[in-house]
Amino acid sequence: MTVISEKSSVFVLILTGLFGGLLGLVIGLQNGSGAWGIVIGSLLAILASFIGISFSQNETKVRYIICALLVIGSFYYLGPIGIFLGVSIGWFFGWFLFWLFHRRYRKNLQPYLTQGQVLWHYAFRIICGVIFIFLITPILVVMPLSFNAQDFFTFTPEMLQFDPAGYSLKHYKDFFTNNEWQRSFKNSLLIAPIATLVSVSLGTLAAIGLSQSHVPFKRAITAILISPMIVPLIISATGMFFFYSHVGNFLEDTIGLDKNFVGYVKVILAHSVLGIPFVIITVTATLVGFDSSLTRAAANMGANPIKTFFKIQMPLILPGVISGGLFAFITSFDEVVVVMFVGSTNQKTLPWQMFTGLREQISPTILAVATILVAISIALLITLELLRRRSERLRGITPS
Repeated sequence: MTVISEKSSVFVLILTGLFGGLLGLVIGLQNGSGAWGIVIGSLLAILASFIGISFSQNETKVRYIICALLVIGSFYYLGPIGIFLGVSIGWFFGWFLFWLFHRRYRKNLQPYLTQGQVLWHYAFRIICGVIFIFLITPILVVMPLSFNAQDFFTFTPEMLQFDPAGYSLKHYKDFFTNNEWQRSFKNSLLIAPIATLVSVSLGTLAAIGLSQSHVPFKRAITAILISPMIVPLIISATGMFFFYSHVGNFLEDTIGLDKNFVGYVKVILAHSVLGIPFVIITVTATLVGFDSSLTRAAANMGANPIKTFFKIQMPLILPGVISGGLFAFITSFDEVVVVMFVGSTNQKTLPWQMFTGLREQISPTILAVATILVAISIALLITLELLRRRSERLRGITPS
């Protein structure tokens, strides 16, 4: 074995040992012995790596053997769920071992990069991955718990063993059959779309107006319009409470409108204020690449401003308008603080009902509702990404 191969082997053993120690720490903490988990995990990983390197000419067989051993060990300690974990960890460990040993980590990198630059290249991605896992873990925990057959917020032994008896759709059934949950859900479906429509209308007009070069104090006006996004929500909610209480008294006492109707109007207006900044920002970003000569050409051809807007300007800025509308919809649909200050029990929305469920009765139905909201959010985010790509194609940033 050459000197370079020896250095490469030591490098591989160190990194795989660290990986094994981290995995051993996670498993050891579950059994109350984190320190021993690090030691045992590191030793087993180094031993497996040494044997794998010694038979590196048979990479495929070595990787299958590693997977098989981990599946057997995981099944012995964890039961049926250990099969899945053993296959996943075994496949990754085998790939990671030979990815390091054969220096495949340099395959798609520039050859002139130093070791430090290569290290930072992958360290940066690992840091981003850890942050992503930190953010996404609560969601990944909530979703399977929503199928719990018991009224618990923890994984039952039946769930961990993948026993069908441990899973049920009863929490989803409770959501779709319970009058309180359905009333709050209908309120959210009523309030959020109307608030979104108001936000899109006013925000789009504001963005177009602020994009004009002759408008004075544009930065100050923009800062005021997007301030609801910056000011702490509890402060905004307190201010809205006092302001809309006077508005409500005027609509009820002077005009004679129904109290329940006025309550919905106040909540919709409050949510519109929160959604307008998102529309302004997204539409303004779309208008940056807009060619104003198109509107001048339309005016020269005899089109009035309204026709020019709907025929020329609106189709080009539509992706930004829809993106802002989706952000405004999400803001209204998920908002709970403002509606508690401005609305009443008749305007109780889905997030408000979830908050009440956590505070008063800790209903497991909350987990099912949270899963449904996550699915809605994912669908909206996918829509936003598709709109972003369409906007880039229309503006010529990416090829069609």
